[in-house]
Amino acid sequence: MAKNKSVWIIAAFLVPTFLLYTVAYVIPMFQTAYLSFFSWNGIKSVPLEFVGWDNYVKMFDNPNFYRSLKNVGVFILSSFVLILPIAFTLALITTSKMRGTRFFKVAFFMPSILPLTAVGLMWQFLLRGQGGLVNGILTAVGLESLTRDWLGDPAIAIYVVVIVNAWIYCGMNMIIFGSGLVAIPEELYEAAELDGATGWKKIWYITVPLMKETIKIFSVLAVTQSIRVFGQIFVMTGGGPNGATDVPTTMLYNESFKYNNFGVGNSIGTFIIVAALVATVVLNKLMSAKASR
Repeated sequence: MAKNKSVWIIAAFLVPTFLLYTVAYVIPMFQTAYLSFFSWNGIKSVPLEFVGWDNYVKMFDNPNFYRSLKNVGVFILSSFVLILPIAFTLALITTSKMRGTRFFKVAFFMPSILPLTAVGLMWQFLLRGQGGLVNGILTAVGLESLTRDWLGDPAIAIYVVVIVNAWIYCGMNMIIFGSGLVAIPEELYEAAELDGATGWKKIWYITVPLMKETIKIFSVLAVTQSIRVFGQIFVMTGGGPNGATDVPTTMLYNESFKYNNFGVGNSIGTFIIVAALVATVVLNKLMSAKASR
């Protein structure tokens, strides 16, 4: 009797969440896939016109789509080259016994909780070519030759946005790594010190191997967030200049709401969903296989 009661209690908590998830995520995903096979301008009174795979053909025939995938690759690479080492170092600092760790936790995590629109606008003002603070500082210290329109130069715009993205998400990933660090028993470090392991040796031979699950979580989040990155790019550059910072999500927005081509927009959306799901499954399998060796 008590067992049946516990099942009903569990169901009472899970069912509302499951229904909310279904309505907010699962149904829209299937609607996106369904609408990707139709030509539609987004007006409710206009009937859908079935076009089969034509929207996907248009998507893959567009050279800008491949440039957007390349930009996603830059975001993914930066996640492991920039965000991972910086976030891990910040986690080591904030979980250490040094004084002032509360201040550092708040300071490092603050960019992650600020609205992306506000952050994007702030960096847009800081990095603009005329009157931007970054160029003003470079001019003040005698490095005027280095000043440029940081978000208006097609050669560097994507890398500038990537650096800003790292600044935004390092704090959040610091928390993820920090949760893994505090779960490691202190006795292991004490035993390692008795064996002569100190400093970086403890981190390399104890911390990193015991952080494999945390690193897996980071990897999945880093790849999926890179695939669906949108807010900071849309606010800072709008995908420009000349599509230099376009990613699939900005192309989806432009196709749907700028050109009223919801069919192609939904095909891009379906691609993003499938790519994120495939990346999640592949990363989980790869990292689980490595962990079992």
